[in-house]
Amino acid sequence: MVRKIIDLECLLPPDEQGKPRQYHEQASHRVGYGDPELLPARPGYGFDNYRNIFRKRVDPKAAAGESKKPKGQSIKEFVEEVSVLGRVDNYVLADVVAEYPNRFFALASISPFDGMRGVREFEHLIKERKLNGLRVAALYNNLAASDRRYYPLYAKCVELDVPVRIYSTMNYANDRPYDLGHPRHLDQIAMDFPELRIDAALSGWPWVNDLVGLMRRHPNLYCDTSAHHPHYFGVPGSGWEMFTQFGNTLLQDKIMVGFSKDSFGLTIPQSVAIYEKLPLKDKVIEKWLYGNAKEFLRC
Repeated sequence: MVRKIIDLECLLPPDEQGKPRQYHEQASHRVGYGDPELLPARPGYGFDNYRNIFRKRVDPKAAAGESKKPKGQSIKEFVEEVSVLGRVDNYVLADVVAEYPNRFFALASISPFDGMRGVREFEHLIKERKLNGLRVAALYNNLAASDRRYYPLYAKCVELDVPVRIYSTMNYANDRPYDLGHPRHLDQIAMDFPELRIDAALSGWPWVNDLVGLMRRHPNLYCDTSAHHPHYFGVPGSGWEMFTQFGNTLLQDKIMVGFSKDSFGLTIPQSVAIYEKLPLKDKVIEKWLYGNAKEFLRC
């Protein structure tokens, strides 16, 4: 069966020369608080610890510095494969959205430490550069999403009627608190901004039951399945039992799929086939893959 899909997490591929699309030449436009006095992390520590946790996802040749240059891909080739929500430098995203306005739903990343300067930059990116919402990643900012320093950005999201995607799961960077992305932080945000459309990115694992309760509690709180292999949503003992049960019933309109295809070595059709094997009603699979995201993103 050919299904419509909206992917909640897919990075832009390297360019045709194999270089990552990370930074825009208009560096003066980028707003962000820096930490020039911060020493580099110890080898194997911090974000490097992800290599220890997810060994099967690490190319051993790449870890040894022996892998070949990554295969590049033009944006045109990439767009022909999938419709995605992009995540990279704000002005790189803006250029891609300008070229393919009907294929990408792009989220701006703004530092909570930039105060009103960041809010003005966010408004510029939404109104002038046609980005579509806000991305909050406590994992990188080392500041929980319920911190008051994000609040001017949330207020601007409500004013502009755009959604926010908030990192909501455990992290393995062992130089910062493991629970920066705990779903409990979403509760205060949703109470203070009931009109704000919130996507709990990565679905709250291992605090899945907490997120299930919060999604029932708050009408505008949704979640996506990014960074999790779809197979495990149907495996007893994986921690996803309540998620799958309620996602098939009371919360069937609240869950959106993120394929994170580069994390698992799966094509999108292969991932879709795994979702189709989960113990979900067919109409619910359609909602997870497409309908709920269409409603949430208003695209």
